[in-house]
Amino acid sequence: MTSTNLYERLGGERGIASLVDDIVESHMQNPRIRARFLPYREDPDHLEVVKGHLRDFLAAGSGGPVEYRGRSMPEAHRGMNISEAEYMAAIDDILGVLDRHGIDAQTRQEVLGIAYSLKGEIMHV
Repeated sequence: MTSTNLYERLGGERGIASLVDDIVESHMQNPRIRARFLPYREDPDHLEVVKGHLRDFLAAGSGGPVEYRGRSMPEAHRGMNISEAEYMAAIDDILGVLDRHGIDAQTRQEVLGIAYSLKGEIMHV
C-alpha cells in the first residue's frame, strides 16, 4: 500500500483540474451522454461553475485540503433520471481519462470504487 493519499496520487490540485477538464470533454464527446453535457458549451460561465464543483468534490473526496460546498449527489442529479447505460458511459469516460493521464491501476480502482459507491445517489433520482 502506498503512503500517499488518493488526492496526491491524482496529482493534487493541478492534476485534478486537468482530469476534470478531460473528463467533461470526454462526456461531451460520448454519444451516450453528450446531450447532457453539450449545452454547457453555450454557457461557459456555468460550465466553469460545474467544473469547480467537480474539482472540489473530487479533491475533498480523495483526501485533499478542500471543502466541497456543492449540492449533495441526490440534489445535483434529481429529476435527471440517469439510466444504468448513461452511468456506465460516464464511468468508462472517467476510467479512460485516468488511464490516458497515466494514473496507476490501484488508483483507478479506488476511483472506480468511489464512483460505484455513489451510483444509488445518482441514478434514477
